[in-house]
Order: sequence, then C-alpha cells, then structure tokens
Amino acid sequence: MNFSETAWKVFNQSIEDYHVLDNVETIPSNPFSEGSLERILYAKNWIDTVQWHLEDIIRDENINPLEALQLKRAIDASNQKRTDLVEFIDGWFLDQYKNINPKAEAKINTETPAWAVDRLSILALKIFHMDLEANRESATEQHRIACQAKLDVLLSQKNNLSTSIDQLLKDIENGDVKMKVYKQMKMYNDESLNPILYQKEKK
Repeated sequence: MNFSETAWKVFNQSIEDYHVLDNVETIPSNPFSEGSLERILYAKNWIDTVQWHLEDIIRDENINPLEALQLKRAIDASNQKRTDLVEFIDGWFLDQYKNINPKAEAKINTETPAWAVDRLSILALKIFHMDLEANRESATEQHRIACQAKLDVLLSQKNNLSTSIDQLLKDIENGDVKMKVYKQMKMYNDESLNPILYQKEKK
C-alpha cells in the first residue's frame, strides 16, 4: 500500500469514527500506535472533521450571537492546531528524507507534502458528505443527481491528488525535488502580532 492509500484509509476511519456520535465535543480515541505516522494522520483528520462541523453550526442563521462568537474562537483555535500539525507532518517527512542528497538540478515544489496531505484530508470530508447528499432519501431526485455529478468530480480529484502526492514523495526520494518546509506564521492568534490584541493591552 502506497502513502496516499494509507492516508486515505486512515482519514476515512477517522471520519467514520467521528460520525458514530457526530458531536464536536467527542474526545477522539486514536486507534494507532504512539509515534506512528498513521496516528498523526488520524489526529490531523479528526481536527478537520470537527472543524467541518463547527463551520456548519456557525452558519445557522438563527444561532445565538454569543454562541457564534464562542464558535468563532473555537474555529480559530482549531485552525491553529491544524496548521501546527501540518507543519509537524512536514517535519516528519523532512526527517524521513534527511539522508537524501538532492540532485544539482533538483526542483523546489510550491507545495510541501504535508500541505498536499491536508488537501487530501479535506477532500475525504467533501466526498463523505457529498456521498450522503447523493444518496439522501429525503432529498429530491434532482438534488441527488446534481450531488452525484459533484461526487464524480470529487472522486476524480481524489485520484489526481493521490497520484500527485505519491509522485512528489517519489521525486523527493529520487533527489529530483528538494524537501522544503514552509512555515505559515499565523498571526491572528498571537497577542504580540495581532494589532487588535496588542493595542487592547495598552489601553
């Protein structure tokens, strides 16, 4: 089983496990061994899955404004965790390939392996939920047909992205691409970088 197949299997296990209770407060029970890549991927997708549903909840037009503000804070915190974990995964890859000597003509990719994996994790969620809509009995036939068409596109994108990820890893292993880590440097949660936060402290 290649990397993208392993990641896809782990992501879908995480999604299925979440939907047993379908509750953003559920504490995950990661089934993979400590220190394994699978455990990290499961944790990554669990964050994405919870955030997906937080985003659904906050879009309720009748939501209490105070609850919406609390949810916005939770989404910001989730985004930070997601970013930190993606960068951790890139660090894992960097360590895996530390003994690879890139060729003189090696290229630098605009997207790191972990950020491509991040897109694959989100794509797993899109496919899961679009499949639900394509088969929802309470929906109209027109709705189901439209969602099936979208699902077909998403499945095609999944195949393309999976192939691209595996090719990128192969190119890094062969020295054709340099392994790089790009830091996101998120500023909105940092009290020393967000002017709204540090100006408030001065008052």
